[in-house]
Amino acid sequence: MNAARFSAKTVLVTGAGQGAGREIALAFAREGASVVAAGRTAASIGETVRLIEAEGGKALAVTADVADSASVAALVARTVEVFGGLDVAVNNAGMIRGVGPIADVEEDAWRQLFDTNVTGTWLSMKHEIAHMRAHGGGAIVNVASNLGAHKRAANLGAYVTSKAAVSALTRNAALDHIGEGVRINAVSPGPLATTMSLRQGEADADRADRMKAENPSGRVGSLAELAAAVLYLASDDAAFTVGADLVLDGGASA
Repeated sequence: MNAARFSAKTVLVTGAGQGAGREIALAFAREGASVVAAGRTAASIGETVRLIEAEGGKALAVTADVADSASVAALVARTVEVFGGLDVAVNNAGMIRGVGPIADVEEDAWRQLFDTNVTGTWLSMKHEIAHMRAHGGGAIVNVASNLGAHKRAANLGAYVTSKAAVSALTRNAALDHIGEGVRINAVSPGPLATTMSLRQGEADADRADRMKAENPSGRVGSLAELAAAVLYLASDDAAFTVGADLVLDGGASA
């Protein structure tokens, strides 16, 4: 594993137990970072750490619930205790709930969705920024979606609204805190090569055929492409990029 852009940096990734979060955590470790993999399920984030360590990287698993302020505060404190600081945070934890027409969404599903996607992103930033602005600054990347500020989809109004809120929250937080040395941006991926983009009963080959018709680029995005965008925004290469919302969807929302 070769140290590169993030050598001697500590990176916290929420929702790191699978899919995009795991890929992002691995990508940072491959570029020299000490990585804290956070999530609600100990086994899955433990597997992410095992994969990082198998490649010669340094990582720590911390169970945390982003919807709980005390849990997030403890996560940041543990990160600083073990690795001595926090340089980069990627707030990736999220979920889909309340699928269906807006009038039919259950109130509990709506609250669950917003507790994780919106309040969870806010609480994560709140505690991450508190450390960063007191220790010379840092970079934060929030994971939103092309469904939200950029594109809508029938029967996904609850999710769309939550992710539009993440985009707006990111941009306003960027404005609020860049003067304190905390640089905040977002990525908004479209369909990726994960189970989340599969329809009920659909296999990978079925999705590939559907994407040829549905997406201008004719395919889903790879997790590696998402990770590359996140690492760019978190790096010094993007030092003048503040409050951006980088859409990665093959032209679907163009």
